[in-house]
Amino acid sequence: MGKRALLNVDYTIDFVADQGKLTCGKPGQAIEESIISITKDFIAAGDYVVFAIDAHEEGDTYHPEAQLFPPHNIIGTEGQELYGDLASVYEQHKDAVNVYYFDKTRYSAFAGTDLELRLRERQIDEIHLVGVCTDICVLHTAIDAYNKGFRIVVHQGAVASFNAAGHEWALGHFKDTLGAKVV
Repeated sequence: MGKRALLNVDYTIDFVADQGKLTCGKPGQAIEESIISITKDFIAAGDYVVFAIDAHEEGDTYHPEAQLFPPHNIIGTEGQELYGDLASVYEQHKDAVNVYYFDKTRYSAFAGTDLELRLRERQIDEIHLVGVCTDICVLHTAIDAYNKGFRIVVHQGAVASFNAAGHEWALGHFKDTLGAKVV
């Protein structure tokens, strides 16, 4: 049995708060306690805990998402900050050797980042996913993880989307197509 890591994907004010620029709203808010509990458990166990957070430059018309979504998670704005009490959990543990926060600019936490390198250095072969949106960034991260040979565990009570049908579809896709364990 190899080592495991937790990937916290995009649980930010813009994606979760009522006033967020691209919010999941209530479904995203409803998973807060679950995300916090899982994150604390992984930190306490000494597992690698990653915060992979969407980051966009203001006015970037070249980013593919600029044509699809309103501006969101703009670097340096409140909207890009972690939502709710997860921010406090991160602040408490951000200097721990097993906690890593990075900005990502695409749906997948693997695209254009050093995530895979960091996981391989630590002999991690199983990734656990929590966050938003189930059918966008969580899904694309899971697909890349699958293609890179990682075992995947998706915490069903700790993922959400603004698209209920997409959320349900993604949960099935994780299990049926990516061989993920949905717990």
